[in-house]
Amino acid sequence: MQTLTKKQKQVLDYIERFITDFGHSPSYDEIARGLGLSSPSTVYVHVQNLRKKGYLTKKSYSNRSIDFPQASTAVQQAVEVPLAGRIAAGLPIEAVQDTEAIGIPAHMLGRNETYVLQVKGDSMIEDHVVHGDYVIVESRRTARDGEMVVALVENDQVTLKRFRRHRGKIKLEPANPAYQARIYDEEDVRIQGVVIGILRKYKATP
Repeated sequence: MQTLTKKQKQVLDYIERFITDFGHSPSYDEIARGLGLSSPSTVYVHVQNLRKKGYLTKKSYSNRSIDFPQASTAVQQAVEVPLAGRIAAGLPIEAVQDTEAIGIPAHMLGRNETYVLQVKGDSMIEDHVVHGDYVIVESRRTARDGEMVVALVENDQVTLKRFRRHRGKIKLEPANPAYQARIYDEEDVRIQGVVIGILRKYKATP
């Protein structure tokens, strides 16, 4: 396939995350809001270019017409990665090490070692991460400002938070006003990985 521009890649990644989270494609308005773009017409241009390059197709007779090509093996194939345990999205707790595996779409694998953690708690709810979700984590030892990270705190507690640098220290920031951000000395925080995707299982309705 043809190379994507940075903005096209952002749009494509957002569409993939939205479908994973909600089970259907986003509207142009939702993409614009999610990416902070000024107009849905800008999104329309990016989506049309992604279709021309073969990354997206148009679903006929549907209000939500964005779809992936049926022949896209990256979207359809699944690979098994370790289910490494459970992680707190509230106050820090120890991750529980399991020996299970879980299947994820092949296109959601990171460049480095990839694993999955099940989320406990609700401190990341405004980032659309809720209790029971599975976060896909790429193993890394560094993170950029604003990334959602798995962090080892004070050598014995693991937590899921947004990573920020703050006046020479590390700020681990929740996405729920009911929780406070916590600030640590840099030597007390070790990044274990960066969240690159979310999986959610829905209960069947009667």
